[in-house]
Amino acid sequence: MHIKNEISRIRKNFFETVKNIKSVEQLLNIKSVYIGRKGKVSRLLKSIPELPPNIRPEIGKALNTLKTEIEAKLKEISLKFQQHGKGAGEIDETLPGIPFYSGTRHPLNQVLEKIADIFFSLGFSLVEGPLIEDDWHNFEALNIPEFHPSRDMHDTLYIEGHKNLLLRTHTSPVQIRILENNPPPLAVIVPGKCFRRDAVDASHYPVFHQVEGLWVDRDVSFSDLKGVLLGFAYRMFGDVKVRMRPSFFPFTEPSCELDISCTVCGGKGCSTCGGQGWLEILGAGMVHPNIFKNAGCKEKWQGFAFGMGVERIALIYYKLKDLRDFYNNDLRFLEQFR
Repeated sequence: MHIKNEISRIRKNFFETVKNIKSVEQLLNIKSVYIGRKGKVSRLLKSIPELPPNIRPEIGKALNTLKTEIEAKLKEISLKFQQHGKGAGEIDETLPGIPFYSGTRHPLNQVLEKIADIFFSLGFSLVEGPLIEDDWHNFEALNIPEFHPSRDMHDTLYIEGHKNLLLRTHTSPVQIRILENNPPPLAVIVPGKCFRRDAVDASHYPVFHQVEGLWVDRDVSFSDLKGVLLGFAYRMFGDVKVRMRPSFFPFTEPSCELDISCTVCGGKGCSTCGGQGWLEILGAGMVHPNIFKNAGCKEKWQGFAFGMGVERIALIYYKLKDLRDFYNNDLRFLEQFR
């Protein structure tokens, strides 16, 4: 039909014409010619009542579709002009492109990489383990039987419908897995996520990160443990005082905790360190003989293990007070670590 041919011709002419638009002025003229009050499409829309009733719906739909296509194309071209900031002038192709937002590594990842780099330089390798663990590797094999009081500290998240499966509460289970599958000597660190049913506050979060360390050989001693941990503390935090004090962990004996002088007050005492002048950064100790036994190690080995919370290290490193800031996705906070 004649009007259908007219619609096809208008569509073809329009899309050929807009290929050569160079200015906003040309864009406005073409808009007026095609969909202005007296434009080609508008004129045909006004003529619909004069058409035979049986073809009016079909023609009306075709014209509205054409009008929508024209409006979309004109809007697309208009946006290009705006992006180039040319107003009513021609596009300046010599202008630089529109810059796009560049992200940065998350501060926790930056701290984790720094920790890893320090231990890499000491000869440690990196290994990983599963986030979903079984009760044996997460507790029993680590000298933490079912009714051991230390289990209460973990507040475990068990997998519904699977009695012995849980979200790992620490990275220590990888000690067992690495000893089961890789005969010593070995020196590894194990970074990764852990999960506990903790309340959310300034120092706790249900999802957190740890770095486990394990060094096993024939004659590894507590002196080696001390040397490695002091070296880490100085390289991580700079000129700080360091102390080791006795502690308890089921999978190490003897056990200790490592403190550094407060990075905020320099050891004088402040709200960050609770007035004590010291900040705990990790726990460690000599691997308990039961760990070697449970991992199936038949030869006589000895070694040490340590574990630290990445969030806690990051809080101390950046002199912050609330770990929730790491998870709030506030760009004003995160961009400080660019």
